[in-house]
Formats: sequence, structure tokens, C-alpha cells
Amino acid sequence: MPYVDGFVLPLPEGNVDAYKKMARKAAKIWREHGALEYRECVGDDLQAEGMTSFTRGAKAKPGETVVFAWVVYKSKADRNKIIKKVMADPRMQPDGSDMPFSLKRMMYGGFKVLVDA
Repeated sequence: MPYVDGFVLPLPEGNVDAYKKMARKAAKIWREHGALEYRECVGDDLQAEGMTSFTRGAKAKPGETVVFAWVVYKSKADRNKIIKKVMADPRMQPDGSDMPFSLKRMMYGGFKVLVDA
């Protein structure tokens, strides 16, 4: 059964281009190491009447949007192997430029697939 890592993070709107550049690089690396799918999405319609919006859930401040992202693997075992390879890849090491978002404010988790349609 596939396994999914999910991410949600607030991102300053002025950093969207820098984040996109970083995400494209990361996507290539994750796919090279075996991820089946890599998606990074930036908020577009974040108002949710009657429920908690991503903006509120991510505690986005004025001038911030929200990124919703996920990586799909063949299995949790594959995910664990791939993460080790990705984290050891020298291309994933910081290049001295500032991160376009705060890691401390990023939400992350691994998920078992409940429905795959």
C-alpha cells in the first residue's frame, strides 16, 4: 500500500518564487531517490466558511500564504530508505541562502493510505 508524507507551512507571499525554486530542486532529488510523486501547492482559495481554513490552521500571518505538499512512496519501508538517501544527498544541504520559510512553523507527518481511488 502506498505511503504519504504530508506538509503544511505558512510562507511569506514575497518568498513564493524562492520557495518554488527550492521545491523544484527538492522534487528532482526526491524522485531520483525513488519517490513516486512529489507535489507542492501554494494557497489560492483558502477561505473555508464554517470550518478551519488552512490559513488559520497554519497560523499564517498577514502577508503569508500556505503551502500544502505531499510525497508518495510505494510503502513506508521505501519511504524510510528514500528519506535516508535524500537527507544524505549533498544537493539537499543548505547553500548559504536563507530558507524562504520557517521550519519551526512547518507541520509534517507520515500517513497510511486509507482510500486509493
